[in-house]
Amino acid sequence: MMLSDFPIAPVLPVADLARARKFYEEVLGFTPAQVYEDLGQVKYVSGGTEFFVYATGSAGTNQATTAGWHVDDLDEVMKDLRSRGVVFEEYDLPGLATVNGVAEIPGARAAWFKDPDGNIMALNQEG
Repeated sequence: MMLSDFPIAPVLPVADLARARKFYEEVLGFTPAQVYEDLGQVKYVSGGTEFFVYATGSAGTNQATTAGWHVDDLDEVMKDLRSRGVVFEEYDLPGLATVNGVAEIPGARAAWFKDPDGNIMALNQEG
């Protein structure tokens, strides 16, 4: 039996669970699937995949992409998220540059934004 036989569930660290819930629920539109008050954790479901948000003093220390979504229409998803106050990151790195928040990469278009704790999230449209 290999790990590839099992679903994976990202776990996102946050400093303030109430603030994070407001962002994930009111801005991104998720509904909690389960709230674990005693653990300071909330489970959400996105396209059949679970992810967790939990309170920890280590929040905001990761400087890499933490989670991502495959979307059908990147421009429409970005437009909707911008209308909710999401700000997309601009990058100018060797091999990766964004214009108006979008990177054109071989076979895909991508964009990144941060949650209130600095967790970097990605949107990816293949094709």
